[in-house]
Amino acid sequence: MQIFKAIYIKNKSSMLLVFLILLFLTMGSCKSRQEGKEVIEEPALEELGEPAYGDTIVVGSIGDASNLLPPLASDSPSFNIIGLVYNGLIKYDKDLKIVGELAESWDISPDGLEITFHLRKGVKWHDGVEFTADDVMFGYQKIIDPNTPTAYASAFEEVKKAEVLDRYTFKVTYKEAFAPGLASWGSLVILPRHLLEGKDITKSPLSRSPVGTGPYRFVEWKTGEKIVLEHSPDYFEGRPYIARYIYRIIPDQATMFLELKTEGIDETSLTPLQYRRQTNSPDFLKRFNKYRYLSFGYTYLGYNLLEPKFQDRKVRQAISSAINKQEIIDGVLLGLGRVATGPYKPDTIWYNPEVKRYPYDPQKAKALLKEAGWSDTNRDGILDKEGNPFSFTIITNQGNEQRAKSAEIIQRNLKQIGIEVKIHIIEWAAFINEFIDKRNFEAVILGWSLDPDPDQYDIWHSGKTKFKEFNFISYKNPEVDELLIKARHTFDQEERRKYYFRFQEILAEEQPYTFLYVAESLPVIHSRFKGIKPAPAGIGYNFIKWYVPKHLQKYTR
Repeated sequence: MQIFKAIYIKNKSSMLLVFLILLFLTMGSCKSRQEGKEVIEEPALEELGEPAYGDTIVVGSIGDASNLLPPLASDSPSFNIIGLVYNGLIKYDKDLKIVGELAESWDISPDGLEITFHLRKGVKWHDGVEFTADDVMFGYQKIIDPNTPTAYASAFEEVKKAEVLDRYTFKVTYKEAFAPGLASWGSLVILPRHLLEGKDITKSPLSRSPVGTGPYRFVEWKTGEKIVLEHSPDYFEGRPYIARYIYRIIPDQATMFLELKTEGIDETSLTPLQYRRQTNSPDFLKRFNKYRYLSFGYTYLGYNLLEPKFQDRKVRQAISSAINKQEIIDGVLLGLGRVATGPYKPDTIWYNPEVKRYPYDPQKAKALLKEAGWSDTNRDGILDKEGNPFSFTIITNQGNEQRAKSAEIIQRNLKQIGIEVKIHIIEWAAFINEFIDKRNFEAVILGWSLDPDPDQYDIWHSGKTKFKEFNFISYKNPEVDELLIKARHTFDQEERRKYYFRFQEILAEEQPYTFLYVAESLPVIHSRFKGIKPAPAGIGYNFIKWYVPKHLQKYTR
Protein backbone atom coordinates (compact mmCIF):
# COMPACT_ATOMS: atom_id res chain seq x y z
CA MET A 1 0.00 0.00 0.00
CA GLN A 2 1.26 3.41 -0.78
CA ILE A 3 1.42 4.55 2.63
CA PHE A 4 4.54 6.46 3.02
CA LYS A 5 5.19 9.12 0.45
CA ALA A 6 4.10 10.67 -2.79
CA ILE A 7 5.86 9.58 -5.95
CA TYR A 8 5.86 10.58 -9.59
CA ILE A 9 3.71 8.91 -12.21
CA LYS A 10 5.97 6.90 -14.48
CA ASN A 11 3.66 4.95 -16.77
CA LYS A 12 1.47 3.68 -13.95
CA SER A 13 -2.24 2.98 -14.01
CA SER A 14 -4.91 4.72 -12.02
CA MET A 15 -5.92 1.89 -9.78
CA LEU A 16 -2.74 2.01 -7.77
CA LEU A 17 -4.42 3.80 -4.89
CA VAL A 18 -1.37 4.21 -2.92
CA PHE A 19 1.25 4.82 -5.36
CA LEU A 20 -0.27 6.23 -8.49
CA ILE A 21 0.36 9.50 -7.28
CA LEU A 22 -1.34 12.11 -9.02
CA LEU A 23 0.03 15.51 -8.37
CA PHE A 24 -1.37 18.88 -9.34
CA LEU A 25 1.30 21.49 -9.89
CA THR A 26 1.12 24.91 -8.36
CA MET A 27 3.65 26.23 -10.83
CA GLY A 28 4.16 26.61 -14.52
CA SER A 29 7.04 25.42 -16.66
CA CYS A 30 9.91 25.79 -14.22
CA LYS A 31 13.61 25.56 -14.79
CA SER A 32 14.82 26.35 -11.29
CA ARG A 33 13.86 28.04 -8.01
CA GLN A 34 15.52 30.38 -5.62
CA GLU A 35 14.59 31.14 -2.03
CA GLY A 36 11.72 33.61 -1.88
CA LYS A 37 10.73 33.47 -5.51
CA GLU A 38 10.14 31.21 -8.48
CA VAL A 39 12.21 31.39 -11.62
CA ILE A 40 9.83 30.49 -14.45
CA GLU A 41 11.20 30.46 -17.91
CA GLU A 42 11.24 28.43 -21.09
CA PRO A 43 14.75 27.05 -21.67
CA ALA A 44 16.40 28.04 -24.93
CA LEU A 45 16.80 25.31 -27.54
CA GLU A 46 20.58 25.64 -27.50
CA GLU A 47 20.51 25.08 -23.73
CA LEU A 48 18.39 21.96 -24.10
CA GLY A 49 20.62 20.40 -26.72
CA GLU A 50 19.57 17.75 -29.19
CA PRO A 51 17.74 14.67 -27.83
CA ALA A 52 20.15 11.73 -27.71
CA TYR A 53 20.05 8.13 -26.59
CA GLY A 54 22.25 7.01 -23.73
CA ASP A 55 23.31 7.81 -20.16
CA THR A 56 21.95 6.49 -16.86
CA ILE A 57 19.69 8.07 -14.27
CA VAL A 58 20.39 7.15 -10.64
CA VAL A 59 17.38 7.66 -8.40
CA GLY A 60 17.73 7.66 -4.61
CA SER A 61 15.08 6.20 -2.31
CA ILE A 62 14.93 5.56 1.43
CA GLY A 63 13.02 2.30 0.94
CA ASP A 64 13.60 -0.91 -0.99
CA ALA A 65 10.94 -2.61 -3.10
CA SER A 66 9.15 -5.63 -1.65
CA ASN A 67 7.53 -7.38 -4.62
CA LEU A 68 7.65 -6.63 -8.35
CA LEU A 69 4.49 -8.51 -9.36
CA PRO A 70 1.83 -5.78 -9.61
CA PRO A 71 -1.08 -7.46 -7.75
CA LEU A 72 1.21 -8.42 -4.88
CA ALA A 73 2.99 -5.08 -4.47
CA SER A 74 1.95 -2.81 -1.65
CA ASP A 75 4.45 0.05 -1.45
CA SER A 76 5.67 2.91 -3.58
CA PRO A 77 9.27 1.68 -4.06
CA SER A 78 7.83 -1.47 -5.69
CA PHE A 79 5.55 0.55 -7.91
CA ASN A 80 8.30 2.94 -8.92
CA ILE A 81 9.89 -0.07 -10.60
CA ILE A 82 6.65 -1.72 -11.72
CA GLY A 83 5.62 1.49 -13.46
CA LEU A 84 8.66 1.25 -15.72
CA VAL A 85 8.58 -2.50 -16.35
CA TYR A 86 4.84 -3.02 -16.88
CA ASN A 87 2.03 -1.30 -18.77
CA GLY A 88 -1.70 -1.09 -18.21
CA LEU A 89 -4.54 -1.10 -20.70
CA ILE A 90 -4.92 2.59 -19.88
CA LYS A 91 -2.89 5.33 -18.21
CA TYR A 92 -3.16 9.02 -17.35
CA ASP A 93 -1.74 11.66 -19.64
CA LYS A 94 -0.11 14.90 -18.55
CA ASP A 95 -3.51 16.50 -17.90
CA LEU A 96 -4.77 13.54 -15.86
CA LYS A 97 -7.04 12.35 -18.65
CA ILE A 98 -7.37 8.63 -19.31
CA VAL A 99 -5.69 7.56 -22.55
CA GLY A 100 -4.85 4.20 -24.07
CA GLU A 101 -1.64 2.33 -23.35
CA LEU A 102 -1.84 -1.38 -24.21
CA ALA A 103 -5.38 -0.67 -25.36
CA GLU A 104 -5.43 1.38 -28.57
CA SER A 105 -9.09 2.23 -28.01
CA TRP A 106 -12.23 1.07 -26.23
CA ASP A 107 -16.00 1.21 -26.57
CA ILE A 108 -18.34 1.78 -23.64
CA SER A 109 -21.98 0.72 -23.98
CA PRO A 110 -24.64 3.44 -23.55
CA ASP A 111 -25.68 2.01 -20.18
CA GLY A 112 -22.06 1.97 -18.98
CA LEU A 113 -22.14 -1.75 -18.21
CA GLU A 114 -19.77 -2.96 -20.93
CA ILE A 115 -16.25 -1.93 -21.90
CA THR A 116 -14.67 -3.48 -24.99
CA PHE A 117 -10.92 -2.96 -25.23
CA HIS A 118 -9.15 -3.09 -28.60
CA LEU A 119 -5.54 -4.01 -27.90
CA ARG A 120 -2.37 -2.94 -29.65
CA LYS A 121 -0.97 -5.55 -32.02
CA GLY A 122 2.67 -6.58 -32.05
CA VAL A 123 3.44 -5.64 -28.44
CA LYS A 124 6.03 -8.02 -26.97
CA TRP A 125 6.81 -9.13 -23.47
CA HIS A 126 10.47 -8.59 -22.64
CA ASP A 127 11.18 -12.27 -23.39
CA GLY A 128 9.87 -11.83 -26.95
CA VAL A 129 6.42 -13.46 -26.58
CA GLU A 130 3.54 -11.42 -27.98
CA PHE A 131 1.10 -9.74 -25.60
CA THR A 132 -2.55 -10.71 -26.24
CA ALA A 133 -6.00 -10.57 -24.70
CA ASP A 134 -5.26 -13.90 -22.99
CA ASP A 135 -2.76 -12.06 -20.77
CA VAL A 136 -5.43 -9.58 -19.72
CA MET A 137 -7.87 -12.38 -18.92
CA PHE A 138 -5.20 -14.24 -16.96
CA GLY A 139 -4.31 -11.17 -14.91
CA TYR A 140 -7.97 -10.47 -14.19
CA GLN A 141 -8.54 -14.05 -13.05
CA LYS A 142 -5.52 -13.86 -10.76
CA ILE A 143 -6.52 -10.63 -9.07
CA ILE A 144 -10.01 -11.95 -8.23
CA ASP A 145 -8.67 -15.35 -7.13
CA PRO A 146 -9.28 -15.63 -3.36
CA ASN A 147 -5.89 -17.33 -3.08
CA THR A 148 -4.12 -14.22 -4.40
CA PRO A 149 -3.02 -12.05 -1.45
CA THR A 150 -3.84 -8.74 -3.07
CA ALA A 151 -5.37 -5.56 -1.67
CA TYR A 152 -6.72 -4.41 -5.05
CA ALA A 153 -9.52 -6.87 -5.86
CA SER A 154 -12.48 -4.73 -4.84
CA ALA A 155 -12.86 -2.91 -8.18
CA PHE A 156 -12.80 -6.20 -10.07
CA GLU A 157 -15.37 -7.82 -7.82
CA GLU A 158 -17.86 -5.53 -9.57
CA VAL A 159 -17.28 -7.41 -12.85
CA LYS A 160 -20.07 -9.76 -13.91
CA LYS A 161 -18.26 -11.33 -16.87
CA ALA A 162 -14.92 -11.00 -18.67
CA GLU A 163 -14.41 -12.35 -22.19
CA VAL A 164 -11.65 -12.76 -24.74
CA LEU A 165 -13.45 -12.01 -28.02
CA ASP A 166 -10.36 -12.59 -30.11
CA ARG A 167 -6.57 -12.31 -29.83
CA TYR A 168 -6.69 -8.51 -29.60
CA THR A 169 -10.15 -7.81 -28.10
CA PHE A 170 -11.11 -8.06 -24.45
CA LYS A 171 -14.60 -7.30 -23.13
CA VAL A 172 -15.75 -6.80 -19.56
CA THR A 173 -19.36 -6.55 -18.34
CA TYR A 174 -20.19 -5.03 -14.96
CA LYS A 175 -23.00 -6.03 -12.62
CA GLU A 176 -24.12 -2.41 -12.57
CA ALA A 177 -22.75 0.91 -13.70
CA PHE A 178 -19.33 1.38 -12.07
CA ALA A 179 -17.73 4.83 -12.15
CA PRO A 180 -14.08 3.80 -11.51
CA GLY A 181 -14.38 0.92 -13.99
CA LEU A 182 -12.29 2.21 -16.90
CA ALA A 183 -9.59 3.64 -14.62
CA SER A 184 -9.09 0.28 -12.90
CA TRP A 185 -7.66 -1.45 -15.99
CA GLY A 186 -4.08 -0.42 -15.45
CA SER A 187 -0.94 -2.45 -14.84
CA LEU A 188 -2.36 -4.31 -11.83
CA VAL A 189 -4.06 -6.86 -14.06
CA ILE A 190 -1.54 -7.24 -16.88
CA LEU A 191 0.50 -10.40 -16.27
CA PRO A 192 2.44 -12.74 -18.62
CA ARG A 193 0.21 -15.80 -18.84
CA HIS A 194 2.90 -17.90 -20.52
CA LEU A 195 5.19 -17.50 -17.50
CA LEU A 196 2.68 -17.75 -14.66
CA GLU A 197 -0.15 -20.05 -15.75
CA GLY A 198 -0.57 -23.05 -13.49
CA LYS A 199 1.86 -21.67 -10.92
CA ASP A 200 1.54 -20.13 -7.47
CA ILE A 201 2.28 -16.48 -8.21
CA THR A 202 3.25 -15.85 -4.59
CA LYS A 203 6.26 -18.11 -5.18
CA SER A 204 7.08 -16.92 -8.68
CA PRO A 205 10.62 -15.70 -9.44
CA LEU A 206 8.92 -12.83 -11.28
CA SER A 207 8.37 -11.18 -7.91
CA ARG A 208 12.10 -10.42 -7.95
CA SER A 209 12.89 -10.54 -11.68
CA PRO A 210 9.83 -9.20 -13.50
CA VAL A 211 9.03 -9.61 -17.19
CA GLY A 212 6.79 -6.88 -18.53
CA THR A 213 5.96 -4.97 -21.70
CA GLY A 214 7.11 -1.58 -20.44
CA PRO A 215 9.84 0.84 -21.52
CA TYR A 216 12.46 -0.73 -19.24
CA ARG A 217 13.61 -4.32 -18.76
CA PHE A 218 14.74 -5.78 -15.46
CA VAL A 219 18.50 -6.39 -15.02
CA GLU A 220 19.24 -7.04 -11.33
CA TRP A 221 18.09 -6.47 -7.77
CA LYS A 222 20.55 -6.39 -4.89
CA THR A 223 18.39 -6.25 -1.78
CA GLY A 224 18.92 -3.12 0.27
CA GLU A 225 21.34 -1.74 -2.31
CA LYS A 226 19.94 -1.17 -5.78
CA ILE A 227 17.60 -2.24 -8.58
CA VAL A 228 18.85 -1.88 -12.14
CA LEU A 229 16.77 -1.58 -15.32
CA GLU A 230 17.77 -1.05 -18.94
CA HIS A 231 15.79 0.44 -21.80
CA SER A 232 13.67 -1.77 -24.04
CA PRO A 233 14.83 -0.90 -27.59
CA ASP A 234 11.60 -2.20 -29.15
CA TYR A 235 9.17 -0.51 -26.78
CA PHE A 236 5.90 0.16 -28.62
CA GLU A 237 5.70 3.85 -27.61
CA GLY A 238 9.26 4.42 -28.78
CA ARG A 239 12.67 3.62 -27.36
CA PRO A 240 13.35 5.58 -24.14
CA TYR A 241 16.20 8.04 -24.49
CA ILE A 242 17.76 7.21 -21.10
CA ALA A 243 19.53 3.87 -21.44
CA ARG A 244 19.62 2.71 -17.82
CA TYR A 245 17.65 3.35 -14.64
CA ILE A 246 19.33 2.61 -11.29
CA TYR A 247 17.23 2.74 -8.15
CA ARG A 248 19.57 3.14 -5.17
CA ILE A 249 18.35 2.39 -1.65
CA ILE A 250 19.79 4.86 0.87
CA PRO A 251 17.79 4.61 4.13
CA ASP A 252 19.22 7.76 5.74
CA GLN A 253 18.08 11.13 4.36
CA ALA A 254 21.29 12.91 5.41
CA THR A 255 23.37 10.34 3.53
CA MET A 256 21.02 10.69 0.58
CA PHE A 257 21.62 14.43 0.49
CA LEU A 258 25.39 13.96 0.59
CA GLU A 259 25.11 11.52 -2.32
CA LEU A 260 23.07 14.10 -4.23
CA LYS A 261 25.56 16.91 -3.66
CA THR A 262 28.46 14.71 -4.77
CA GLU A 263 26.38 13.54 -7.76
CA GLY A 264 26.26 9.93 -6.63
CA ILE A 265 22.53 10.13 -7.40
CA ASP A 266 20.70 12.25 -9.97
CA GLU A 267 17.19 12.42 -8.57
CA THR A 268 15.55 12.32 -5.15
CA SER A 269 13.14 14.27 -2.97
CA LEU A 270 14.36 17.11 -0.80
CA THR A 271 13.32 17.66 2.78
CA PRO A 272 11.83 21.09 3.51
CA LEU A 273 15.05 22.11 5.29
CA GLN A 274 17.12 21.07 2.30
CA TYR A 275 14.79 22.86 -0.08
CA ARG A 276 14.60 26.09 1.91
CA ARG A 277 18.13 26.48 3.25
CA GLN A 278 20.64 24.05 1.82
CA THR A 279 20.11 24.07 -1.95
CA ASN A 280 20.12 27.71 -2.97
CA SER A 281 23.77 28.30 -3.74
CA PRO A 282 24.61 29.29 -7.34
CA ASP A 283 26.67 26.11 -7.71
CA PHE A 284 23.81 23.85 -6.64
CA LEU A 285 21.23 25.62 -8.82
CA LYS A 286 23.59 25.32 -11.77
CA ARG A 287 23.90 21.56 -11.30
CA PHE A 288 20.35 20.71 -10.22
CA ASN A 289 16.79 21.78 -10.94
CA LYS A 290 14.32 21.97 -8.05
CA TYR A 291 10.55 21.58 -8.37
CA ARG A 292 7.79 22.33 -5.92
CA TYR A 293 4.08 21.51 -5.99
CA LEU A 294 1.29 20.43 -3.66
CA SER A 295 1.19 16.64 -3.58
CA PHE A 296 -1.93 14.59 -4.18
CA GLY A 297 -1.84 12.97 -0.77
CA TYR A 298 -1.87 13.64 2.96
CA THR A 299 -0.27 12.64 6.26
CA TYR A 300 -2.37 11.58 9.21
CA LEU A 301 -2.39 10.25 12.76
CA GLY A 302 -4.52 7.10 12.65
CA TYR A 303 -6.07 5.35 15.64
CA ASN A 304 -6.52 1.61 16.10
CA LEU A 305 -10.25 1.67 16.72
CA LEU A 306 -10.14 -1.77 18.35
CA GLU A 307 -8.33 -0.08 21.26
CA PRO A 308 -10.88 0.83 23.99
CA LYS A 309 -9.29 4.23 24.69
CA PHE A 310 -9.93 5.38 21.09
CA GLN A 311 -13.49 4.12 20.68
CA ASP A 312 -15.11 7.29 22.04
CA ARG A 313 -15.11 9.91 19.29
CA LYS A 314 -14.91 12.68 21.91
CA VAL A 315 -11.44 11.37 22.73
CA ARG A 316 -10.41 11.46 19.09
CA GLN A 317 -11.88 14.95 18.71
CA ALA A 318 -9.98 16.04 21.80
CA ILE A 319 -6.68 14.79 20.43
CA SER A 320 -7.34 16.54 17.11
CA SER A 321 -8.06 19.76 19.01
CA ALA A 322 -4.89 19.41 21.09
CA ILE A 323 -2.54 19.00 18.12
CA ASN A 324 -1.11 22.21 16.72
CA LYS A 325 -1.13 21.33 13.02
CA GLN A 326 0.13 24.73 11.96
CA GLU A 327 3.13 24.25 14.24
CA ILE A 328 3.88 21.03 12.36
CA ILE A 329 3.61 22.81 9.00
CA ASP A 330 5.74 25.74 10.13
CA GLY A 331 8.26 23.80 12.18
CA VAL A 332 8.57 20.53 10.26
CA LEU A 333 7.57 21.48 6.71
CA LEU A 334 8.94 25.03 6.99
CA GLY A 335 5.69 26.30 5.53
CA LEU A 336 5.77 23.93 2.55
CA GLY A 337 2.34 22.42 3.06
CA ARG A 338 -1.26 22.99 4.12
CA VAL A 339 -3.45 21.76 6.97
CA ALA A 340 -5.41 18.68 5.92
CA THR A 341 -9.11 18.47 6.77
CA GLY A 342 -9.97 15.16 5.11
CA PRO A 343 -8.89 12.59 2.52
CA TYR A 344 -9.00 14.85 -0.54
CA LYS A 345 -6.49 17.38 -1.73
CA PRO A 346 -7.57 21.02 -1.50
CA ASP A 347 -8.38 22.70 -4.85
CA THR A 348 -9.88 19.55 -6.40
CA ILE A 349 -13.61 19.29 -7.10
CA TRP A 350 -14.00 16.47 -4.57
CA TYR A 351 -12.69 18.50 -1.63
CA ASN A 352 -15.37 19.70 0.83
CA PRO A 353 -14.18 23.02 2.30
CA GLU A 354 -17.08 23.24 4.77
CA VAL A 355 -16.34 20.26 7.02
CA LYS A 356 -15.87 20.58 10.77
CA ARG A 357 -12.36 21.73 11.61
CA TYR A 358 -10.18 21.27 14.68
CA PRO A 359 -8.03 24.35 15.26
CA TYR A 360 -5.50 24.19 18.06
CA ASP A 361 -7.50 24.52 21.29
CA PRO A 362 -6.06 22.73 24.37
CA GLN A 363 -8.89 23.95 26.62
CA LYS A 364 -11.53 22.46 24.32
CA ALA A 365 -9.51 19.24 24.25
CA LYS A 366 -9.47 19.06 28.05
CA ALA A 367 -13.23 19.67 28.20
CA LEU A 368 -13.93 16.89 25.70
CA LEU A 369 -11.72 14.47 27.62
CA LYS A 370 -13.51 15.33 30.85
CA GLU A 371 -16.85 14.62 29.15
CA ALA A 372 -15.41 11.26 28.06
CA GLY A 373 -14.59 10.40 31.69
CA TRP A 374 -10.86 11.15 31.76
CA SER A 375 -9.44 13.09 34.72
CA ASP A 376 -6.22 13.24 36.74
CA THR A 377 -7.44 11.57 39.91
CA ASN A 378 -3.98 10.97 41.43
CA ARG A 379 -2.55 14.35 40.34
CA ASP A 380 0.48 12.89 38.58
CA GLY A 381 -0.08 15.01 35.47
CA ILE A 382 -1.52 12.11 33.43
CA LEU A 383 -5.23 11.64 32.92
CA ASP A 384 -6.74 8.35 34.00
CA LYS A 385 -10.02 6.48 33.79
CA GLU A 386 -11.05 3.51 35.92
CA GLY A 387 -7.49 3.31 37.19
CA ASN A 388 -5.88 3.26 33.73
CA PRO A 389 -3.57 6.13 32.72
CA PHE A 390 -4.07 7.71 29.31
CA SER A 391 -0.85 6.59 27.72
CA PHE A 392 -0.28 5.26 24.21
CA THR A 393 2.45 4.71 21.64
CA ILE A 394 2.64 6.26 18.19
CA ILE A 395 4.51 4.17 15.63
CA THR A 396 5.88 5.39 12.31
CA ASN A 397 8.39 4.20 9.74
CA GLN A 398 12.13 4.64 9.84
CA GLY A 399 13.67 7.04 7.34
CA ASN A 400 10.90 9.63 7.30
CA GLU A 401 12.15 12.60 9.28
CA GLN A 402 8.96 14.60 8.81
CA ARG A 403 6.85 11.92 10.46
CA ALA A 404 9.28 11.48 13.33
CA LYS A 405 9.36 15.23 14.01
CA SER A 406 5.57 15.45 13.70
CA ALA A 407 5.31 12.70 16.31
CA GLU A 408 7.53 14.73 18.67
CA ILE A 409 5.30 17.80 18.32
CA ILE A 410 2.21 15.67 18.93
CA GLN A 411 3.90 14.12 21.96
CA ARG A 412 4.58 17.59 23.40
CA ASN A 413 1.10 18.90 22.56
CA LEU A 414 -0.67 15.96 24.21
CA LYS A 415 1.50 16.10 27.31
CA GLN A 416 0.07 19.58 27.92
CA ILE A 417 -3.44 18.11 28.24
CA GLY A 418 -2.42 15.11 30.37
CA ILE A 419 -1.85 12.40 27.76
CA GLU A 420 1.43 10.49 27.77
CA VAL A 421 2.72 9.61 24.30
CA LYS A 422 5.60 7.31 23.46
CA ILE A 423 7.18 7.12 20.01
CA HIS A 424 8.43 3.98 18.29
CA ILE A 425 10.30 4.28 14.98
CA ILE A 426 10.35 0.99 13.05
CA GLU A 427 12.22 -0.29 9.98
CA TRP A 428 9.87 -0.28 6.98
CA ALA A 429 9.45 -4.00 6.28
CA ALA A 430 8.87 -4.85 9.95
CA PHE A 431 6.63 -1.81 10.29
CA ILE A 432 4.28 -3.12 7.59
CA ASN A 433 4.51 -6.86 8.19
CA GLU A 434 4.61 -7.01 11.98
CA PHE A 435 2.65 -3.95 13.04
CA ILE A 436 0.31 -2.58 10.35
CA ASP A 437 -0.82 -5.83 8.74
CA LYS A 438 -1.29 -7.48 12.14
CA ARG A 439 -2.97 -4.39 13.66
CA ASN A 440 -0.32 -4.48 16.33
CA PHE A 441 -0.37 -0.76 17.16
CA GLU A 442 -2.26 1.87 19.11
CA ALA A 443 -1.72 4.88 16.83
CA VAL A 444 0.28 5.42 13.67
CA ILE A 445 1.58 8.31 11.59
CA LEU A 446 1.41 7.50 7.90
CA GLY A 447 0.35 9.01 4.61
CA TRP A 448 -1.87 8.15 1.66
CA SER A 449 -1.15 9.14 -1.90
CA LEU A 450 -4.25 9.13 -4.03
CA ASP A 451 -5.66 8.67 -7.50
CA PRO A 452 -7.54 11.29 -9.56
CA ASP A 453 -10.67 9.18 -9.22
CA PRO A 454 -12.19 9.94 -5.78
CA ASP A 455 -13.11 6.33 -4.94
CA GLN A 456 -12.09 5.63 -1.31
CA TYR A 457 -13.70 2.20 -0.91
CA ASP A 458 -10.48 0.28 -0.23
CA ILE A 459 -9.42 2.55 2.61
CA TRP A 460 -12.68 3.22 4.42
CA HIS A 461 -15.28 0.53 3.65
CA SER A 462 -15.71 -1.85 6.58
CA GLY A 463 -16.46 -4.94 4.52
CA LYS A 464 -13.04 -5.34 2.93
CA THR A 465 -11.50 -8.55 4.22
CA LYS A 466 -8.72 -9.20 1.70
CA PHE A 467 -5.15 -9.77 2.82
CA LYS A 468 -3.31 -6.53 3.66
CA GLU A 469 -6.50 -4.51 3.54
CA PHE A 470 -6.04 -0.77 3.71
CA ASN A 471 -8.64 -0.21 6.42
CA PHE A 472 -6.15 -1.33 9.05
CA ILE A 473 -7.54 1.03 11.69
CA SER A 474 -10.77 -1.06 11.63
CA TYR A 475 -13.07 1.85 10.85
CA LYS A 476 -16.74 0.96 10.52
CA ASN A 477 -19.67 3.23 9.76
CA PRO A 478 -22.79 1.94 7.95
CA GLU A 479 -23.57 5.31 6.34
CA VAL A 480 -20.01 5.64 5.03
CA ASP A 481 -20.22 2.11 3.61
CA GLU A 482 -23.44 3.04 1.82
CA LEU A 483 -22.08 6.35 0.52
CA LEU A 484 -18.95 4.74 -0.87
CA ILE A 485 -20.95 2.10 -2.70
CA LYS A 486 -23.44 4.62 -4.10
CA ALA A 487 -20.62 6.89 -5.28
CA ARG A 488 -18.95 3.97 -7.07
CA HIS A 489 -22.13 3.35 -9.05
CA THR A 490 -22.84 6.96 -9.98
CA PHE A 491 -21.55 8.49 -13.21
CA ASP A 492 -23.15 11.90 -12.72
CA GLN A 493 -20.33 14.03 -11.33
CA GLU A 494 -22.47 16.38 -9.26
CA GLU A 495 -24.42 13.55 -7.64
CA ARG A 496 -21.21 11.65 -6.95
CA ARG A 497 -19.70 14.79 -5.47
CA LYS A 498 -22.61 15.06 -2.99
CA TYR A 499 -21.90 11.55 -1.73
CA TYR A 500 -18.24 12.34 -1.19
CA PHE A 501 -19.03 15.66 0.49
CA ARG A 502 -21.24 13.84 3.00
CA PHE A 503 -18.54 11.18 3.43
CA GLN A 504 -16.06 13.91 4.40
CA GLU A 505 -18.53 15.44 6.85
CA ILE A 506 -18.81 12.12 8.67
CA LEU A 507 -15.04 11.61 8.84
CA ALA A 508 -14.61 15.16 10.12
CA GLU A 509 -17.12 14.50 12.89
CA GLU A 510 -15.80 11.07 13.86
CA GLN A 511 -12.05 11.74 13.45
CA PRO A 512 -10.89 8.14 12.89
CA TYR A 513 -7.78 9.92 11.65
CA THR A 514 -6.46 13.24 12.81
CA PHE A 515 -5.74 14.66 9.36
CA LEU A 516 -2.45 16.50 9.74
CA TYR A 517 -1.14 18.05 6.52
CA VAL A 518 -0.85 18.00 2.76
CA ALA A 519 2.85 18.45 2.04
CA GLU A 520 4.44 19.93 -1.03
CA SER A 521 6.45 17.57 -3.21
CA LEU A 522 10.03 18.74 -3.58
CA PRO A 523 11.79 16.70 -6.28
CA VAL A 524 15.27 17.61 -7.40
CA ILE A 525 16.89 16.37 -10.62
CA HIS A 526 20.34 16.85 -12.11
CA SER A 527 20.28 19.63 -14.71
CA ARG A 528 21.83 17.48 -17.43
CA PHE A 529 18.44 15.79 -17.84
CA LYS A 530 16.29 17.63 -20.36
CA GLY A 531 12.73 17.21 -21.64
CA ILE A 532 11.12 17.51 -18.21
CA LYS A 533 7.80 19.28 -18.69
CA PRO A 534 5.82 19.94 -15.48
CA ALA A 535 2.08 19.37 -15.91
CA PRO A 536 -0.95 18.54 -13.75
CA ALA A 537 0.26 14.91 -13.66
CA GLY A 538 3.58 15.91 -12.11
CA ILE A 539 6.95 15.56 -13.82
CA GLY A 540 7.41 11.83 -14.41
CA TYR A 541 4.53 11.19 -16.81
CA ASN A 542 6.81 11.61 -19.88
CA PHE A 543 9.88 9.93 -18.43
CA ILE A 544 10.66 8.02 -21.65
CA LYS A 545 11.11 11.43 -23.34
CA TRP A 546 13.67 12.70 -20.84
CA TYR A 547 17.15 12.80 -22.35
CA VAL A 548 20.72 13.94 -21.87
CA PRO A 549 22.46 15.68 -24.80
CA LYS A 550 25.51 13.75 -25.98
CA HIS A 551 27.99 16.31 -24.74
CA LEU A 552 26.51 16.14 -21.22
CA GLN A 553 26.24 12.39 -20.88
CA LYS A 554 27.96 11.03 -17.78
CA TYR A 555 27.65 7.26 -18.10
CA THR A 556 28.53 5.40 -21.30
CA ARG A 557 28.28 1.68 -22.01
